[in-house]
Amino acid sequence: MNIAVIIAGGSGSRMGQDIPKQFINVYDKPVVVYTLESFERHHMVDAILVVCIDGWHDILWAYAKQFNITKLKWVVSGGSSAQESIRNGVYHLKDKCDRNDNIIIHDGIRPLVDAEVLNDVIDKCNEYGNGVTSLPYNEQIFVVDDEKSTVKYIPRETLRRVSTPQAYKLDKLIWAYEKAFREEIGIYGSSYTNTMMVELGERLYFAKGSDKNIKLTTKDDLEIFKGYLTAEKDKWLK
Repeated sequence: MNIAVIIAGGSGSRMGQDIPKQFINVYDKPVVVYTLESFERHHMVDAILVVCIDGWHDILWAYAKQFNITKLKWVVSGGSSAQESIRNGVYHLKDKCDRNDNIIIHDGIRPLVDAEVLNDVIDKCNEYGNGVTSLPYNEQIFVVDDEKSTVKYIPRETLRRVSTPQAYKLDKLIWAYEKAFREEIGIYGSSYTNTMMVELGERLYFAKGSDKNIKLTTKDDLEIFKGYLTAEKDKWLK
């Protein structure tokens, strides 16, 4: 089975709004519902778990009913960090899923998930044991030398931007989070499942990405999201 774990446990303080950004309405629909709909309509996704900020569980269930998100099976509370929230979701599935199931971890504030991206993440996980969404860098990357200048750059051909969705076998995730929190490896700051896995010595496998898969962090990101929703693709484009 393929189980989606949607992370919607943050408060979204950088958005500067009165409610968590995953619950902000865009064209009369909460951001997190757009995200859930991408997984709801994907034929390879069997069930959804949402890690939700406390106080919003009932609201999330109500939205799921309103927008016919039938694959939503579990809602659990988030932690004080992204890694604690993901761990909470993973641990909740310990006795509910097969240890060989694919767990697809995704940010609730990345609402534009292409079906092709999900296809490839799942396919890579089936083939290699994990799959992480990735894209090449199209800009040159320079290393800061003294805060105002540089003498070194990193060849962009050697870099990839990695985000979510990313998929792992449940058994590997349980092992990784138990070890990481026990030994305090890869769980602080901006750490996420992918960075934690590398710190634990695991090899990650790149899957297809999309530039539309934006993360809604600021008000400007919301405007970009609205633009994607209303844009019409030119018929002459292949």
